[in-house]
Amino acid sequence: MNPSALAETYHGVRQRTLALASPLSAEDCCVQSMPDASPTKWHLGHTTWFFETFVLERWEPDFKPFDPAFRVLFNSYYNAVGDKHPRPQRGLLTRPGLERVLAYRADVDRRMQALLAAPDGALTVLLQLGLQHEQQHQELLLTDIQHLFSRNPLAPAYGEELPSSGTPPELGWHVFAGGVTEIGHTGEGFCFDNETPRHRVFLQPYQLASRLVTNGDYAAFIAAGGYADPVFWLAEGWDWRVSQGRTHPLYWRESNGAWQEFTLAGLVALNPHLPLKHVSYYEADAYARWADARLPTEAEWEHAAGNAEGLSQLFTEAWQWTSSSYAPYPGFRAGAGAVGEYNGKFMVNQYVLRGGSRATPAGHSRPTYRNFFPAAACWQFSGIRLARDV
Repeated sequence: MNPSALAETYHGVRQRTLALASPLSAEDCCVQSMPDASPTKWHLGHTTWFFETFVLERWEPDFKPFDPAFRVLFNSYYNAVGDKHPRPQRGLLTRPGLERVLAYRADVDRRMQALLAAPDGALTVLLQLGLQHEQQHQELLLTDIQHLFSRNPLAPAYGEELPSSGTPPELGWHVFAGGVTEIGHTGEGFCFDNETPRHRVFLQPYQLASRLVTNGDYAAFIAAGGYADPVFWLAEGWDWRVSQGRTHPLYWRESNGAWQEFTLAGLVALNPHLPLKHVSYYEADAYARWADARLPTEAEWEHAAGNAEGLSQLFTEAWQWTSSSYAPYPGFRAGAGAVGEYNGKFMVNQYVLRGGSRATPAGHSRPTYRNFFPAAACWQFSGIRLARDV
């Protein structure tokens, strides 16, 4: 990519983050609704911190930080960089104010544009990682603000609901022969390190559902007593359900015998035809058992996505839970230095999700992308695609 195109791409990604934050007040941007979520102001600062810490500090002549305190405040989990502010306490950072954080972004953007006039190869690699990292935070910004607003009794709307791919086709099953296949990134274009190395796997013959599970499908599971019957639940999932008092998905509300759903557009009537979103791995697995099916492995999902004729909603609606633990591929090696902490250190107690969602930035997903979250996570745009043995 030539320098002007690189600078234009950088500008576009950075401006989209600001656009996502623009409907919010300074108060909206400061609050943290739970330890797993982050305030919008922190997302704005952290994505800027990435470029200042990993790019400007290395390549800018006579580098000076915008504010030395930000090195700690906006560090997420990079232990090799130094100290970091505790994640559960990000919502306590009333200072710096939003205006100060926006000034930080503007300052770093100005300095980055100067640096991008003549980037070298190593800088370009880190820049691409930083832009992909920011796109991840664009989705997190939306999911975190949805969770925050869902805790407000006024049920405020962030804006219009994100576009949907529309009413899905009738559920069908596509048979895949299995055998020896390869998964993992091919080496063309950007990928995160956890998508490598490409390697061979053996698959038994399997079937994959043509579409995602809908709200109506899942409502039938609830009506059939699915949340009350431990036979469908993993032991840990059942304990989670009981301890959380969970009887329906995170953002569903029942009013006068009808379901409503809290969305980025506020509280709306539940559309039974739209894909289910915001369920945990535990709920996804329980539904699959009830439906006399199972969750696909990530290898099955990727193999099917490479033969995607007849499969809808692979990337457009909700990330799809797989039954695969988030673990390194054979031969995986984390990168050197602090950026090597990006993915590898989280390869424990997480499950892989594949695909993409309504909130995923355009062009960010690909068939080899490995998203991952703990089994209890349900504030993300996470849904279900069923699999069966042949």
